[in-house]
Amino acid sequence: MVALGILALALGALQSVVEPALPLLQGELGIGPGEGALIGNTLLITGAVITPVAGKLGDRYGGKRVLVRLMAVVSAGGLLAALAPNLPVLLLGQVLQGVMVGALPLSFILVRKHLPAGTSQAAIGLVVALFTGGGMVGTLMAGPIAAGLSWHWMFALPTIVIIAATAVVARLLPPDPPMPSVGRIDWPGLLLLSGTLLAFMLGLVRVTSTGLSPGVGALAVAVAALASGWVVIERRAVAPMVDLRMLAEPAKWNACALTFVITVGSGMVIFLLPQLFAVPGDGYGFGVGTTGIGLFLLPGAVAGALSDSVGGIAARRFGPRAVVVVGTVVTAATMIALVPLHTSAWQLVLAKVLTAFAAGVGTTALLAGTATAVETGDIGIATGLLVVTRVIGVALGAQIGGAVLASGTDPLTGLPAESAFVTGFAVAGLVAALSLLVVRITKIRITKRGVRA
Repeated sequence: MVALGILALALGALQSVVEPALPLLQGELGIGPGEGALIGNTLLITGAVITPVAGKLGDRYGGKRVLVRLMAVVSAGGLLAALAPNLPVLLLGQVLQGVMVGALPLSFILVRKHLPAGTSQAAIGLVVALFTGGGMVGTLMAGPIAAGLSWHWMFALPTIVIIAATAVVARLLPPDPPMPSVGRIDWPGLLLLSGTLLAFMLGLVRVTSTGLSPGVGALAVAVAALASGWVVIERRAVAPMVDLRMLAEPAKWNACALTFVITVGSGMVIFLLPQLFAVPGDGYGFGVGTTGIGLFLLPGAVAGALSDSVGGIAARRFGPRAVVVVGTVVTAATMIALVPLHTSAWQLVLAKVLTAFAAGVGTTALLAGTATAVETGDIGIATGLLVVTRVIGVALGAQIGGAVLASGTDPLTGLPAESAFVTGFAVAGLVAALSLLVVRITKIRITKRGVRA
């Protein structure tokens, strides 16, 4: 756990430096809110594609072996972003960094294999909390590093720590034996699922940035074709990448649906609040720089880390359904309250704390329950698919937030109107309230083995 914690903290720091520095990056690179949302979402796109692949390979070849190799790719991406002279190179670095999302299902594999079954849920929550805790470090240090050195060092310093932490993990973490294989690895299934997710994420970014267009239609057709081909391949494979019978279980669909809706609202909050802090203070904004934004977001990062650490425990004690309902009510009420109440910094800080805690508890409860409900050989792929759902939800929420602000931007000043933020908060509140409808039509409870329908 110490070895995984060191790596999780470093990964969380590298992932989170973009959020408080996004207004700074937009100014340095001469881009608008829509392109700014793409900087963070490029990492999420790669994460969505690589996570199920990493989980399956971890099930097959061992979590430690795959984890160390993924970290080599993350390190290369971090160094490339640190040296980036322009937006395209920075985006390429974010693409490579995105494989860090695959570290989560690999960590869950290692937790299940090395710890007693009775403590697995709490340990999984702790791993997620440590990853979020690294986010606190990145959020806090982004501003001072950018101001004292440059924004390039925001990527360089965490990457150096990741390289050192990977060496520690490789040396200290006990090896986990690979699972017995029935047949050859399902490479066609891996490629088709990866292609489906990639086309879907690209279409998501395109439709929220430019609206409906022939290109979006072509991507929709590609998603449908790739997904259909993937289902055909999986049904015929001797050792499929994903057991479609597992996906057919109502509990898996319910957990994915709830996770998706929760994280869409969370993604909007993650994008909108830093943008509002950065709006010049002579209008309706606060004129806060990168360091100030990081400090304002820090309490929310602390709340997110605490929520992740207790999410697994709460799921075991009260059941995912109760945890999700409470979190949804808190999130929806908070975002609706921001529609009229967003003129003081403390209001935004409190909103970030409440929404981060509520979303973290709900999604971690669902994740921990799923991880302990499946067979050991399916931990990586089952949790990987749920992590992908989280990634897609956050990416969609951020892109929706960027699209809302872009549509309300004054062409003369280049700044979003206050009404655009009001619209964004209202939409986020309605999305969060939608979770209650999903809970209403699904029945999820916790058993001794995990999530069940």
